[in-house]
Amino acid sequence: MKKLNHLSNSSSPYLLQHAENPVDWFQWGPEAFEQARKEDKPVFVSIGYSTCHWCHVMAHESFEDEETANILNNNFISIKVDKEERPDIDSIYMSVCIAFTESGGWPTSIFMTPEQKPFFAGTYFPKTARYGMSSFNDLLLSISDKWKSNKAELIYSAEKVIEHLKQKPSQSSEVSDDITNYAYIYYKKSFDKEYGGFGNAPKFPTPHNLLFLMDYYETDNEKFALDMVEKTLLQMYKGGIFDHIGFGFSRYSTDRYFLVPHFEKMLYDNALLMIAYSKAYYYTNKNLYKLVAEKIATYILREMTAPNGGFYSAQDADSDGVEGKYYVFNYNEIVKLLGDKGEEFNKYYSITKEGNFEGKNIPNLLGCSSIDDKYNDCLEILYEYRKTRTSLHLDDKQLTSWNSLMITAFTILYRITQDNQYLKVAQNAIMFIDKTLCLDNNLYVSCRNGVITGAGFLDDYAFYIFALINLYEATLDNNYLEKARAFCEKAIIEFYDYNNGGFYLYGNQNEQLIIKPKETYDGAIPSGNSVMAYNLVRLSKMTGDNNLIEKARDQLEFMSTQLKGYPAGYSFFLLALTDYQNPKEDIVCVLKDISDIEKIKGKTRLGSNMVILTQPTDEYKLLNEETTFYICKNHACLHPTNDFTKVILY
Repeated sequence: MKKLNHLSNSSSPYLLQHAENPVDWFQWGPEAFEQARKEDKPVFVSIGYSTCHWCHVMAHESFEDEETANILNNNFISIKVDKEERPDIDSIYMSVCIAFTESGGWPTSIFMTPEQKPFFAGTYFPKTARYGMSSFNDLLLSISDKWKSNKAELIYSAEKVIEHLKQKPSQSSEVSDDITNYAYIYYKKSFDKEYGGFGNAPKFPTPHNLLFLMDYYETDNEKFALDMVEKTLLQMYKGGIFDHIGFGFSRYSTDRYFLVPHFEKMLYDNALLMIAYSKAYYYTNKNLYKLVAEKIATYILREMTAPNGGFYSAQDADSDGVEGKYYVFNYNEIVKLLGDKGEEFNKYYSITKEGNFEGKNIPNLLGCSSIDDKYNDCLEILYEYRKTRTSLHLDDKQLTSWNSLMITAFTILYRITQDNQYLKVAQNAIMFIDKTLCLDNNLYVSCRNGVITGAGFLDDYAFYIFALINLYEATLDNNYLEKARAFCEKAIIEFYDYNNGGFYLYGNQNEQLIIKPKETYDGAIPSGNSVMAYNLVRLSKMTGDNNLIEKARDQLEFMSTQLKGYPAGYSFFLLALTDYQNPKEDIVCVLKDISDIEKIKGKTRLGSNMVILTQPTDEYKLLNEETTFYICKNHACLHPTNDFTKVILY
């Protein structure tokens, strides 16, 4: 039996992958840094996640290697960090990595003092010199020698890095009407008219960019904005980035055509894509988009949903150490499985004897002019067969932030399909968070096998509030609205910077690190600051709370300062800004009978602000002693009405 290191009692799947390494890994914490001070050693920190391909490569080459382990164990204190459980550490030291190398990624490799101050950084290092990179072992020995011979120089370097990274206070900025137009022009210029998406390979889905463009289309009646969305959504679905056998989307495409994916599947991508396809159906009424959204839901329900109602985090790209092995087929394999239909199926899904990926085939529809469901029975056969060939590693931790995104996705899918099963899934998942990850009105980061980790970060609160708002809009249950309001106020107390505006990534209950970052850029996932801007705008309109109205304005001003020069990098924030500047409609519903909610629940227009009153007031009275709607849009209010069709879609 292999000797276990300090990671063996962790709940993180990523850390547990390294629990049997000969490297004497520590978890991030006082024990590791105290040991470094005691032994006068520099600290090596490796940051990654369990489904990261290059993390696996570096682990197999170096961290499972006795020679490398001996160098690390004799000269360093080594720490492993799961970036998904500690986004605060990841955020700070990714900034360090970018400062040193002008690029970032995982694994992130950081060398620091026992006081957590970094003096060197990079990403993947090969065990032996190649790719124009020095060997990891040589790097370790060089840093160790430098620490022993000229530690003062390394400490000075670390101090300069910290000085560089400390944020300067932002100056408030007027909220410009032109920001959304500048972002649209950028997307228009970078759009790939032939193959969809934006820019060159690799191409990431970044669904919030598409959500912004749909919003821009609705607000400005700019048809090309919707054209870009449709071209991209269609190409992504037809390509190999979508798993046509088992459904769901991979993380990104390595090529311009969306054919060859990086095969790992992330919960957050599939949540955001489900929202994007659902909204595309809402705007176009084209059934294909609803079909894709429901296929994503099918994938999530059968592979990524836990018995407790929550959702797992990710599936690995690798099987048996080979990237994509689980997903690819050869020509004859399919003919043997499907018999008479095999050759026909192969032609439809562009499966050839030569292959389109390392001699094998990624099923895709890029060569199809029309899409139908005539091979659904074949897909089931292949799906079941594929599971018998090899298996995928599942990162089965359940993250509050990503679960909240998927709750929103199922809620919006319910609204566009009117299928109650999707609402039930969303409600079960929010109950899971409330029961498991929300203790004494404090959110926590994640859980796995009943073990809860870490006080929640800004993203946990922001996405959870976002989910509650969407559940309220779908159900018109005021309990969701009141809970969203309460957690929004808590997020302000915990994370808000009253001096300079914006929200810090970590708050008063989190570990205090060397700097306190504010994440604003909308990358693979929308930033907590962008989502909080959206939450504040929505809640201020729904509640009329003056404090939330003021905070919404302050947050819009803060974010407007951040995006100067590159507004397209803040697409989710632009949804909030558009909602603030061009509200769709405000509806006050005065109920005669509580049961009347069933007539409008889930059927209202997306983006409308619906306030439910169970009793009439001096301002909002019942008309004809029946349930009454007060509707205001385009800065004008209509006559009160009893007509339910004025506020519902279905």
